[in-house]
Amino acid sequence: MTTISSVPKTVFPSRHSQAKEDDDEEEYNMASHSAEDPSETGSIGLPDCGDSIDPLTFEQILEMDDDEDEREFSKSIVYGFFEQAEATFEKMDTSLREHELANISSLGHFLKGSSATLGMTKVKDSCEKIQHYGAHKDDAGQSTNMEDTVLLKKIKATVVKVKVEYKEAERILKQFYHDPNA
Repeated sequence: MTTISSVPKTVFPSRHSQAKEDDDEEEYNMASHSAEDPSETGSIGLPDCGDSIDPLTFEQILEMDDDEDEREFSKSIVYGFFEQAEATFEKMDTSLREHELANISSLGHFLKGSSATLGMTKVKDSCEKIQHYGAHKDDAGQSTNMEDTVLLKKIKATVVKVKVEYKEAERILKQFYHDPNA
């Protein structure tokens, strides 16, 4: 994974940022916009995401944008993920009803990778648990002798949880992209 050494303060203001030089001071002042105020980049700074979204990972997606005002490329990736996640949740629900543990594991793995790419840490972690449970493993990934009915209950509870985590991350990202449906 590539590491970004500096995150533009205009996108992800740090709570601990300090202006070091005159040039940095202007950049820092732009970072002090509230979550509701558009910054000069055309996007709003992410509100406090807690552990819902990792800003350094998400910044890697933003760096691919040609136009920071429009952010067309990153927005298409994010909104494509939203469609993908909704479809995957529907498939998970179907696989749960049909008790298809292997398919649930595969779907968890798939959504884990997509959510990790965008920095959706809570979604990624819950999808990893779904992947493990579907593969007859415990939440830490160790083989288990749990019965299918127990694993299905754990998966069902985790699917409910991941959908809530997903909606929170979706809300944050839609707010970032000025979506009126945020």
